[in-house]
Amino acid sequence: MSTTTTDSVKVFVPIGMLGGGFPEAIVEQGMALTPDVIAVDGGSTDSGPYYLGAATGKSPDGSIARDLRLLLRAASEAGIPLIVGSCGTSGTDAGVDWVAGIAEQVMAEEGIDLRIARIYSEQRADDLKEHLSSGRIHPLAPMGELQPETLDDCTHIVGLMGHEPIVEALQAGAQVVLAGRATDTAVAAAVPLMWGMPAGPSWHAGKIVECGAQATTNPRTAGIFATIDHEGFTIEPVDPDTACTPTSVAAHMVYENVDPFLLTEPDGVLDVRNAVYRSLDGRRVRVEGSEFHHAAQHTVKLEGARIAGYQTVSFVGVREPLVLADPEAWAEVLREYLFLRTEQALGLARDDFSFDLRLYGHNAILGELDPVSTASAPPRELGVMLIVNACDQQTATAIAKVMNPYLLHMPTREMDYLPSFAFATSPAEMERGAAYEFVLNHVVDSPTPTALFRIEIGVPAHV
Repeated sequence: MSTTTTDSVKVFVPIGMLGGGFPEAIVEQGMALTPDVIAVDGGSTDSGPYYLGAATGKSPDGSIARDLRLLLRAASEAGIPLIVGSCGTSGTDAGVDWVAGIAEQVMAEEGIDLRIARIYSEQRADDLKEHLSSGRIHPLAPMGELQPETLDDCTHIVGLMGHEPIVEALQAGAQVVLAGRATDTAVAAAVPLMWGMPAGPSWHAGKIVECGAQATTNPRTAGIFATIDHEGFTIEPVDPDTACTPTSVAAHMVYENVDPFLLTEPDGVLDVRNAVYRSLDGRRVRVEGSEFHHAAQHTVKLEGARIAGYQTVSFVGVREPLVLADPEAWAEVLREYLFLRTEQALGLARDDFSFDLRLYGHNAILGELDPVSTASAPPRELGVMLIVNACDQQTATAIAKVMNPYLLHMPTREMDYLPSFAFATSPAEMERGAAYEFVLNHVVDSPTPTALFRIEIGVPAHV
């Protein structure tokens, strides 16, 4: 692929995440705008640590295959690259190989011959411990200094790549780039940066298009299109029945970002404090004034997950008026019995396990931050979720089973009868298996932007 500087680069993003699904017409409409690259994110940490800890994809094979089929056809017919970032949801090596295997099968079925690059982002604990001992790993707030044993505890660790490994793969002749964990913006910014577009507009446009149509007036649709040039960029929706507005575009800087004006990338910081958003025709928005401040030291953010125990869940529905009048008081009785019965029946001390009692319909989401008190607005019904976490699955399930009759019939302190509630499932205990937790929020000083990543081109997936 040529790296010659051009007047503009056009990026088509069909959906916010591969496997999310989009109408076939969106691809046709997007390709009619003659993009230079199709870019799509393949994952996120949004769904929690399980997908990284277990190296498992969130979407089923069929969803990935369906989306890839449409995009590989379009890329092949147009002769433009297809870039997928954070393959397999969390960007593990297994996730990259999984998506690559699906892509190879789809291409074989469609008679498509494209050169695939796989960029691996997993990090070895031993390698990171060398970086740690040399003072090259630093915590991000609110984390403290990293301990070597934390690295050993992680089942999988990935590093977030910027655009540089993607550009290297494209320059080596890749037509399809399947990247491990990457920043959402890097997937869309890579080709504009490779073709000489300024860093400010390239990174800013990449941020706006990262979630597909979310930056439009109708985020339920799919597809967004960015044209990056030397002065700024233009954003437009692919769906003809929706629009981009200065507000919808500018607001996306707030999405998953602590600062509405600054966005940190491995290579520096995007600064949009001087950006100006202007509506062109009611559907398209022109943005100029974005800047990018390159960092003196390239850094790679680390994400790691470890097993935090094994979980069993029970869920019961409550319509008893006296319970609903004061759910917190009733839940306190339930907590007391939980500790009492686990000690009596299983010989477990309080430190031997943990649990979470969530009262849906009352305060399960915001807890004490909920602005509406129970006294002023008691719930009509209550969904009670008991989540037990123990060192092994058998213990977690035993605790949940001990609590079964109390979840089903626990009265309040004032009641002189046993109420009856309703379990959502039979059996009531649902084993979740290993539960994971994120334990890394650190960056490592990278010798070069590509040093921590491995690129393989044209080699069949290891599946």
